[in-house]
Amino acid sequence: MSPEVGVLDEDAFARKLSSEPDEALTMLADLVAATDPELSEIARNLAGRIFLDIASRMGPTRRGVGRIVSRKSNDASGDLDLDASTEALVGRRVTGVLNVEELRHRVWTKNSHAISLVIDRSGSMGGAPLATAALTAAAVAHRRPADYSILVFGGDVGVAKHQREETDVDRLVTSVLSLRGFGTTNLADALRESASQLARSTAQRRITVLLSDCRSTSEQSAEAVARDLDELVIIAHSDDSDEARAFAERVGARCATVNGPVDVPDALLAVLG
Repeated sequence: MSPEVGVLDEDAFARKLSSEPDEALTMLADLVAATDPELSEIARNLAGRIFLDIASRMGPTRRGVGRIVSRKSNDASGDLDLDASTEALVGRRVTGVLNVEELRHRVWTKNSHAISLVIDRSGSMGGAPLATAALTAAAVAHRRPADYSILVFGGDVGVAKHQREETDVDRLVTSVLSLRGFGTTNLADALRESASQLARSTAQRRITVLLSDCRSTSEQSAEAVARDLDELVIIAHSDDSDEARAFAERVGARCATVNGPVDVPDALLAVLG
């Protein structure tokens, strides 16, 4: 695949990706951190394109048919919500003046959701775990082109992308591929920051997607924080998912497992619905 220094045979990589996709993506993730700077740069440029291409295969967002909500409306759109407008209507009878701004109408609104992806970097972060994290970031970026955040945590919590912030997705994917594992697992603070990011969104659903084995080494309890989240879904590797499943059951979260990076799009569809 790299026949000489500073060279990456893209045809050989394409064949490997077709026959053994998980191994190919794992190898590409490792090449991004290659000691050969030319090879590392080639791998970075290729990785952004490859990971986004695979993520795009998860298909369009399932938006549903929407729902009826009650909103203040100065243009009288939708049907008048009599129950919610009672105070304004009673005031009209008493004073003879109708405060239009206090009227509410029932209108259809599209289902919408915001995502905060929380990536655990506290353990081993090379190869397959790194490729899985990068593909998850690409898949979330593909699904939510604007309203999403990406957090990375070990002992501390870092923000790779703020909620509703515009960013270059290729650069975001390669920044995730540059992660290396270290530190304790401060899951409580990571979930707390996820809630803070999602609070900036106006979406109806606010979903935290946690990519972790949920083996917290912090003294703080993450369970109370997790229960306070609007929605929590957990993705863990199938070979190390026992604690993630147990944590999900205790806090009422949904959980999916992956065998490797290419399982990520289907796992996201399964937990997001």
